[in-house]
Amino acid sequence: MDVAVKNEVAVSNDIGAVGERPRVSDYAPRAYPQVIKYMGSKASILRFIGEGFAKIHEPDKPLVDLFAGACAISGGFGHLAPIISNDIQSYSATIASTYLHKAQNIGAFDIVSLAYKVVQEKLSALPAGLLYPENLNLEDFNELEGRNRALLQLDFSFAYHLFTKNYSGTWWSAEQCVWIDSIREVLDQLHDNRSIGIADFQLGLTCLMHAMAYTSQGTGHYAQYRDAKTVSSMKDINKYRRQSVASYFARKFDSLLRWNLANATDRRHQLVSQDYHDCLADLQPSVIYADPPYAFVHYSRFYHAIETLVKYDYPTLQVKSGEIVKGRYRVDRHQSPFCIRTQVREAFADLFDGVKESESDLLLSYSNTGMINIEELIDLASSSFGKRYEVWFENIDHDHMTMGRLKDRSRQVKESLIMAKRR
Repeated sequence: MDVAVKNEVAVSNDIGAVGERPRVSDYAPRAYPQVIKYMGSKASILRFIGEGFAKIHEPDKPLVDLFAGACAISGGFGHLAPIISNDIQSYSATIASTYLHKAQNIGAFDIVSLAYKVVQEKLSALPAGLLYPENLNLEDFNELEGRNRALLQLDFSFAYHLFTKNYSGTWWSAEQCVWIDSIREVLDQLHDNRSIGIADFQLGLTCLMHAMAYTSQGTGHYAQYRDAKTVSSMKDINKYRRQSVASYFARKFDSLLRWNLANATDRRHQLVSQDYHDCLADLQPSVIYADPPYAFVHYSRFYHAIETLVKYDYPTLQVKSGEIVKGRYRVDRHQSPFCIRTQVREAFADLFDGVKESESDLLLSYSNTGMINIEELIDLASSSFGKRYEVWFENIDHDHMTMGRLKDRSRQVKESLIMAKRR
C-alpha cells in the first residue's frame, strides 16, 4: 500500500489570509443545534474532521459537503468558509439553509396559532373516533390504529391532506398528521404571499422535521413503523401517539431561530440537490468533504417521509402484491451505488475522477464496517489520484449510530479520513 500516514499539523497565520496555511485551531467546529435523528451523523467527530480540513483547505476555496445528509458540516463549519452543501435528497438543503442563511422575517409570526384554526377545521371534517385516549386495552388500541390507517382510502374534502391520508396510524396518529399538514400549509401561505423569504420557509420546515422525528412512534427513521403486539409495546406506541407536534415545533422554533439569527453568516453559501456526479461536474477547484453511505441500506428508505414533507408532492406509493407496502415508500426513491456491493468500487472510482477533473482536494470519511474494505479503498484512492496528489489517511474510533437498523443502537467503528491534496 503506497500511502503515507501523516500525523503532523500544519501551522500558519489567520485563516483569512489567502494562500497561507491555516492552523488546526482555526477549524474548531462551532456548537450547533441538531434537528433530526440521523443514522451515521458525523456530529460527534467534527473536531477530527476539522483537523483534516486544516491540513488540506486553502482559505480562498469553498468547502463542498458532497453527501450532506443532516448537514453536520454546515452546522459545524458554516462560519469559517463558503459552504456548498449538496445531497440528492431535498430535505438536506432545507436543513443546511437553517445553518447557513438568516431567517429574518419568520419570527414575526406565531406559526402554531395560525395552524391551530386550520387544524380544527380539518379535524371536524374527518370521521369520528380517531383520537387516542390515555388508557386502552390492546384490542381496542389496535382497532383505533386500524381506523387511523383507513384514512388512506378516504377521499378528502380539504387541501393539504398528504400526511393525513398517507401516514395516519403509521409513525403518527391522524391528529398529528393533521398538524403536520396544517403547519406546512401555513408556511406555504406565508411564503406565497411574500410575508417570509425562502430562508424563513426552510427554517420552518426544519422545525417541522424535528417535530416529526420526536413525535414518531418509530426509532427515529421511517423504514417501518411498529405494530402493537403486546401490552408493553402498545403503551410505548401510545405514549408517542399522544405527543404534541405543535409543542415540539414551537420549542424547536424558538431555540433554532435564536441560534440562526446569532450564528448564520453570509459567506455566499450554496444549497444544491444533485447526484454527486453532477455536483462534481459543476465545481471549480474546492475542498470536498465526502461522507457517502457505508451500508447496504438506502437513506431514501429511512428518510422518505421528510423528503415527502419537503417536496409535498403527493407521491405514488410503492405497491407489492397489489397492496401499498407497510413502509409507505415513494416509488421514486433514490438508490445509491455506494449501498450496492457490486457497484461501490466503481462509484468511488467515479468520485475520485470527479475530484481530479475539478482540480479539487478531498477529505473522505469511511469506516471499517463499510461496503468496501478500507484497505482496498485506500489503495484505490492512491492509484486513482496518481502522482499529482499526495494521499494519506488517519483514523479515529467512535460510536456509529445505527438508529435501530441493527440490534444495537450504536456500534464502535474505526472511522478513517482519506485525504488527497494536489501537489
